Amino acid sequence: MNSESSSQSVQSDLGVAAERLPRHIAVIMDGNGRWAQRQGLPRVEGHRRGVTSVRRTTEECARLGIQQLTLYCLSSENWKRPQYELDFLMHLLEQYMIEERSTIMANNIQVRIIGRRDGIPEQVQHEMDRTIELSAANTGTTLCLAINYGGRGEMVDAVRKMATAAAAGTLEPAKITEDAIAAHLYTAGMPDPDLLIRTAGEMRISNFLLWQISYAELWVTQQCWPEFCEETLHQAIRDFAGRDRRFGGLKVDSAEGAT
Repeated sequence: MNSESSSQSVQSDLGVAAERLPRHIAVIMDGNGRWAQRQGLPRVEGHRRGVTSVRRTTEECARLGIQQLTLYCLSSENWKRPQYELDFLMHLLEQYMIEERSTIMANNIQVRIIGRRDGIPEQVQHEMDRTIELSAANTGTTLCLAINYGGRGEMVDAVRKMATAAAAGTLEPAKITEDAIAAHLYTAGMPDPDLLIRTAGEMRISNFLLWQISYAELWVTQQCWPEFCEETLHQAIRDFAGRDRRFGGLKVDSAEGAT
């Protein structure tokens, strides 16, 4: 499908002009355990079911031509959970990296991963690297997985890199700018999120992309992540498309002046 046909398809499906789509969508995938408990299932079954939502959302973003989708898979605080749940999550992550490769390649998706590698089993890291390598030449949607990620930790790592450069004389403190800081974050080279979606009704950021979401539009659904589907994604995008993004400025009305 060429770009013109793709744009027409997007407008037909969503009632949204292609230029009004968010370039980068970030998602805090919350509520897996709660969903499972409501079904009378073990918490880990919610994580397993959540993989289906990951697949559906990723494929739909690729179909719509979204430039980047970033998913909050495992936070740096999640290591406080019971060991059996952490072991299951590591198994699920390894399984995802292997089993989803065909879907990733068929949809021309490039996989990126941000976060620290501490605590992630070596075999899981191997499969992560293999998937990144296989998809590196893909030119469609970037799927960025935040694994063992924390926004404050990311800033700490960035400051350490910059302090090391300053001590070595390769970075002048007076020349540290917002762009310089952004270039030292895990997300260097990636666009900032336009739309941040959170599931399960929680009204907090949870240490996710703290620098990058400065001007992101927030959208929260009561649905838990295993319930998240293409139509919910469409609802979020339609709402985003109808918002007036001012980025701290004012909208000027010719008749009434700035509002």
